[in-house]
Amino acid sequence: MAKGTIKKVSGPLVVATGMRDANMFDVCRVSDRRLIGEVIEIHGDEASVQVYEETAGLAPGEPVESTGAPLSVELGPGLIGSIYDGIQRPLVDIMQQTKSNLLARGIEVPALSREKVWHFVPTAKAGDHLIGGDILGTVQETHIITQKIMVPPHTEGTLKSIKEEAGSGQAAYHRTESYRYTVPDRQGRRSRHSRTFWLRQDRCSASAGKMG
Repeated sequence: MAKGTIKKVSGPLVVATGMRDANMFDVCRVSDRRLIGEVIEIHGDEASVQVYEETAGLAPGEPVESTGAPLSVELGPGLIGSIYDGIQRPLVDIMQQTKSNLLARGIEVPALSREKVWHFVPTAKAGDHLIGGDILGTVQETHIITQKIMVPPHTEGTLKSIKEEAGSGQAAYHRTESYRYTVPDRQGRRSRHSRTFWLRQDRCSASAGKMG
């Protein structure tokens, strides 16, 4: 992560110095208000950051920090029925947290609830050989929408364990819980209900039965 300071502010564009270690399209937190922005140009140790929030009040010398990750969205159960702004901030959750209809600058709220529990029905079983895109199980998100929980792209291995169905035919999973499986390099990995995808990277698509 790169840490620099604001050199100048021009509307939604902030130029920061000391950002030599930043990468193009890195998400940045700007000033102590932690406004969200994205690196759109780099020259030497200066980075131009497009800020996606109101920049009024920013001044030279305030901190700018790169997160080291690109702008991303989180996909998974809970997305349907939610209301977001253009950078996937959950507007209803923010309103409930701030007790205001105004969108507070710099506020950080997960796009998908970390508290809601989803009922997971496994379709894969321990010992199955899986590749990216194979279905681990399903979550009934609404009466008509069934979400398929899949192995992440570019992953291949043998399923080590998966929570068995409860007596009701379902297993309750918190979003932060996961299913564990092994891969050829023998490093255990986990699959969760939700997945984060980079906005500027193509999503994988099925090709000859295998995720690219």
